[in-house]
Amino acid sequence: MRYTLSILIFSVSLFACGTAETSQEQVDTTVTHHRSANDLSDQVIIRRTEFGVPHIYADNIKAAGYAMGYLQMEDYGERVAELLLKARGEWAKYNELYGSERSSAIDSDASNRRDYQLAVETWNDLEQNTRYIMEGFAMGMNRYIELHPDEFDDWVKPHYTGYDAHARGIVGHSGATVRRFLTALAREREEFEELEEELTTQNVQSDLDDQTIWARLSEFAEEPHMDAGSNVWAFSPERTTGGNAILMRNPHLSWDAGYYEAQMKVPGVLNFYGDFRIGGPLGIIGGWNERLGWSTTNNSPDTDEIYSFDADPDRPDHFIIDGASVPITKESVEVEFRHGNALGVETREFLSTPYGPVIHREGGKVYIIRAAGDREFRTGEQFIKMMKAQNLDEWKAAMKMRARTSSNLTYADAEGNIYYVWNATMPDRPHEAGGDTTAIHVSQSDQMWHDILEWEKIPQLLNPEGGYLRNENDPFHFTNMHEILPPEDFPPYFDEPAFRLRSQHSHELIHNDKKFSLEDVVEMKNSERMILADRVKDDLIAAVEASGPEGDVALAIEMLKGWDNTVARDSRGGLLFENWWNRYVSTADSVRVSGSPESVGFAATPEKLFKKPWSYDEPATTPYGLADPDRAVEDFKWAVKETKENHGHWNLPWGEVHRAVIGDLDVAVSGCSGMVGCFKVLWFIEHRDDETKREIRGGDGWVSAVEFGEVPRAYTILAYGQSIKEDSPHFNDQLVLFANNEMKPVRFTDEDVIENVIREYRPGAAE
Repeated sequence: MRYTLSILIFSVSLFACGTAETSQEQVDTTVTHHRSANDLSDQVIIRRTEFGVPHIYADNIKAAGYAMGYLQMEDYGERVAELLLKARGEWAKYNELYGSERSSAIDSDASNRRDYQLAVETWNDLEQNTRYIMEGFAMGMNRYIELHPDEFDDWVKPHYTGYDAHARGIVGHSGATVRRFLTALAREREEFEELEEELTTQNVQSDLDDQTIWARLSEFAEEPHMDAGSNVWAFSPERTTGGNAILMRNPHLSWDAGYYEAQMKVPGVLNFYGDFRIGGPLGIIGGWNERLGWSTTNNSPDTDEIYSFDADPDRPDHFIIDGASVPITKESVEVEFRHGNALGVETREFLSTPYGPVIHREGGKVYIIRAAGDREFRTGEQFIKMMKAQNLDEWKAAMKMRARTSSNLTYADAEGNIYYVWNATMPDRPHEAGGDTTAIHVSQSDQMWHDILEWEKIPQLLNPEGGYLRNENDPFHFTNMHEILPPEDFPPYFDEPAFRLRSQHSHELIHNDKKFSLEDVVEMKNSERMILADRVKDDLIAAVEASGPEGDVALAIEMLKGWDNTVARDSRGGLLFENWWNRYVSTADSVRVSGSPESVGFAATPEKLFKKPWSYDEPATTPYGLADPDRAVEDFKWAVKETKENHGHWNLPWGEVHRAVIGDLDVAVSGCSGMVGCFKVLWFIEHRDDETKREIRGGDGWVSAVEFGEVPRAYTILAYGQSIKEDSPHFNDQLVLFANNEMKPVRFTDEDVIENVIREYRPGAAE
């Protein structure tokens, strides 16, 4: 309790103060800082247009944040409250849990309380507008909860503050990196001790349970789905029919990722349209204002390093560095947890060094992770600066804060610029990278990295030849084929070149001399081709025909000969081909790979799959052909039989099996895994009502395309709708559009919004 009360007292004193700033745009917000929710309601109007898209018109930035908090509660309810309660580190306090679930929740709460404490400590280091929008967001949440108590369980209370929103933006080290390292270390130890050759994952995990809290937390770090990521295009004016730059954004994450489409307008401050991620006002990873826009695509820079020190044999909890004995810092955090009507308290201890958290101790060594950006707290501030920027120089200045520690950023503007940066707070290493499975042992502090590489040394392209930029989560090298970024121009610990089939599909669509309209871009984005079929289908057909097929196998190969190599809803052949390919991959090493069809990917080595594997010298045309035609034939026979047994027949149209399901809507869709070269990426799980079908679990969700003319003109689609509440009219009202490869026009100007408004209100006005 002492820990919690001290934070609450500090919170009250911190919100009571505030620093004066002199910029013109903040004069109005200073006046309204201490006003009530009713006051803020009077300072903002929400206009919802078709499909429930909200347009916020606020007198000041705090009122804009207030409206966003109210809106997210209106459309997402308890999910928003849960995210902020967890950020505060009080999930176990308000929710009764049992056994391992309680223990892991207490671990998470303890870690989140450390982030929350940092949020409190750094609150006044944020610019005033950043504080105002976060505080307003919390007030909007509270107001909605106060007015609609019957919608929520007892744990949802109107007690949120700006600190909670701020804490959600605190950056930490990668739990996945810690888990991969500790798993590798455990296996190495077991081999060294000559224990059993094969160890189950469960046994490896149990060995890790006795390690530090960081080790336990790493168990729950999710590995992203192999298709999680994004596609992006940017075209310069020379490549468009309207003579304006165009930006296309196409993230594909799980369909519970919480993209939230909205426009936020504050006179003299900002006018931004984009994806405000659920759980805060500033999780902006794509969108645009009147003059420019940007999109993120995931990258995977190696921004951390595992180091080991010698433990001091003479002094407990000390390690040796630079010839000196240095103590390991211990921080105890108390966490309250609910049991019945009572509360209990448990303590968690965090070990750290001046160089990073202690993740493990064993064999006389102390292991730490040193991560670039760890404890960074300005992510929201960087995003608001990006939202406000009016030209490339201002946008770059925001990016140079380096608070956003990763992701490719692709940019376009009304001046006709297009720009790409492989964004990474990359350590300037004095050594080779150890990767996720190796610890670098050091005895001197200068053997570790201390600084990050300068902005100018990370890969970038501005207005390249050919007038286009594209990225599909592969490394930076082939972002524009006219201006390849060779690996020798960068440190060896940067990503190695890769150009997978999804990237090649994108390249085939835009690496040409064509000029595109905004509508052309929308149509191209929904390309339904499966590039893998272009590369291996002919070899498969030849091998099967040479084997003298009979019965269903002979009929099935004839069907594949006429297949158009797409996964269009009415196209026949894709279902069988995909099932065959997954089987072919899984038998490459005589090991059956478990999981959904999309989880198989390229589990086997390319040399066992393709006659010609991918080559850096032929990046856009390899891989191709089949490495093992005989095995391919046997796997095709298996696929014909298995597809018929699992789905009713092997010749079904793609959309007969692949469905988009939300509520009472169940519609056929096109799209498939990027691992087989689809650009419209979707991944599927077993259908909830019919085991012979599949339904979307993730992939294309929020898609946008914008042209930067005198006024931005754009199309978007949010496949899973503006609200997760089943009684909302906007629960699944975009799903049919999405399934039809259509997008809705964006209402950006005041005139367009007013002409298409379906509801106008002041959020939380006194009732």
